[in-house]
Amino acid sequence: IMSCGNDFVETLKQIGYPKADELNGEDFDWLFESSEDKSFLEWFCGNVSKQHVVSEKELQDFGSLVDSGKPVLEGNALDEVLKTLKPVDSKNREEEEEEELKKLEDELKTLQKLKNLQIHRHNKLQMMVAANGHVLQTLKSKEEEAHKDFKEGLEVFTVANNRLNNELLSLTDAAKELASLFTASDSDQGSGQHPVFFSQLSLDKYLSQEEQSTAALTSYIKPHFYQGMSEGVEKSREDSFQFVDIGNQVTCDETNEVCEESQELARLQTAYICAQHQLIQMQAEEEGMNSAIKCAESMLQLLRNEDIGKQENLSAKISSLNDETSAIEQEITQISNEELLPLLKVNAQLLSAPVVKGYLDHQIAQLDYYASRQDEVCRHLIRQKASFELIELAYEMELKKHKEVCCQLENLVASLKQSSNELQQRLQAMTEQTEHAKPRNAISSEDGFSCRLYQLLEGENENQQLFKTYKNLEQMAQKLKQDCATVQDQLAASSQEQSLLSSKLKSDVDTLYDALYRGGNHIQLRSQELTELFRQLKADLNKLNQLLMDLIADVKSKRNFLQSNKLHQMERNLYVHFFKDEDHLKEMVEKLEQLSEATASGLEHKNFTTS
Repeated sequence: IMSCGNDFVETLKQIGYPKADELNGEDFDWLFESSEDKSFLEWFCGNVSKQHVVSEKELQDFGSLVDSGKPVLEGNALDEVLKTLKPVDSKNREEEEEEELKKLEDELKTLQKLKNLQIHRHNKLQMMVAANGHVLQTLKSKEEEAHKDFKEGLEVFTVANNRLNNELLSLTDAAKELASLFTASDSDQGSGQHPVFFSQLSLDKYLSQEEQSTAALTSYIKPHFYQGMSEGVEKSREDSFQFVDIGNQVTCDETNEVCEESQELARLQTAYICAQHQLIQMQAEEEGMNSAIKCAESMLQLLRNEDIGKQENLSAKISSLNDETSAIEQEITQISNEELLPLLKVNAQLLSAPVVKGYLDHQIAQLDYYASRQDEVCRHLIRQKASFELIELAYEMELKKHKEVCCQLENLVASLKQSSNELQQRLQAMTEQTEHAKPRNAISSEDGFSCRLYQLLEGENENQQLFKTYKNLEQMAQKLKQDCATVQDQLAASSQEQSLLSSKLKSDVDTLYDALYRGGNHIQLRSQELTELFRQLKADLNKLNQLLMDLIADVKSKRNFLQSNKLHQMERNLYVHFFKDEDHLKEMVEKLEQLSEATASGLEHKNFTTS
């Protein structure tokens, strides 16, 4: 199958197919994969040749024959005519053989001319070889001059290298200055130089001011917040802020103001209770004496008024009253011992409540004063803490930036080391090349640029050469240049062809536009001639319709007339028979003649009889 496509392309070349030289035989191998098309294509490749191709003149003759309207022989008629032309075909074959012989003679002459031309070219090439030898001598002298130029260029390069070294030295000095900024000592900072980083600032003044502020704060706190304040507050909360229990003896070992006030309050409560107790007892005795006097007076009055017999009842009543009195006295003693003392204690506590309230208000005001002072101290401490945290945050941010700069400098050092190593390798390769007087033809593996260029130009070529030489590199570069030139020519030709096609397409579009619009703004889907023909046809149809209507009306009127007049109807039938059936018309005429003769004879006989 691989050779079938090539055979097909060769056959196309033989028959003169346009652009057959640009076709690739492998692209047509797929046509021979189908069993249905393979037999036809094999017959086509084996039998079709240049003799079977119709020339332009023959095509024109055939076209003129078809246009003339003459019949064209096909099928069996063509076979019969061809049978009669067999001797003519033999003559044509002889003529073709003579033509081929002439062509072969012409080809022989051209080959002889080509041979002479090749001999002439060979002689010319020998002359060119001699000339090239002379050119080679001149090129050697030029090579020596180029070697001198190379030495001069090397000197220029050394000067540039020295300049680069000086610039590198200045760069190292700048790097040292940059490093000195990071490693500045305290002595350098004290010499009057302006600090660059925050960490280089001296915080001695700030710390001394903070210490002075702290000392002033402590001196301010001592008179307002004495050492025994908290203990006194706690004891005042436990002892003096509560009502004194008189049943328990107030003991206070410490001689201070709070203890004295508590004892004084306890004495006042005790005096109040004693005085109230005595007052109540005296009031009770007074009430008892008054009630006894009243009772005695009432009893005396009764004794005066009542009889002596009733005195016995009175004595019994007195004894019962005495018993009741003793019971009441016991109850009074019980009340005075059990209920009166707690009530008096409660009244004593209520009496001392305003004093306790005033004392507590004084303590609350003092505590509020202490709290306000504590708030001032807290604000000062918070402000001091915020300043310390701000300084710490600044140090942390600067440390982070220093770490980032350190990482960048490390990366820069690594890249500089790599660049210096590569530069040393290049310098070593260049020195090795300058040491050798004769340049190498083969490309060294150390010449990375030439190796990469050679690999790029070579591409994925299967026939790769074992040694990479500068000569092959130059040849591949020249080939690449030629390929670029051919591609540019092809692009120019394709662009020219495309411009021609676009201009032709534009002209076709313009003609189509003119045909569709005909100078107007609306598209016309039919031509003006067809429109006029359609209008004429429509007018003719209207006339024909009118004629048909008139004809139908005439026919109807004639039918009515014939139906009303039998004589005209008979005349019409005669005309019909005259045009369609002449024999029948003759028979009818004969019958009518006979009938007329019979009627005429009958009339004569009747007239004769009457006469």
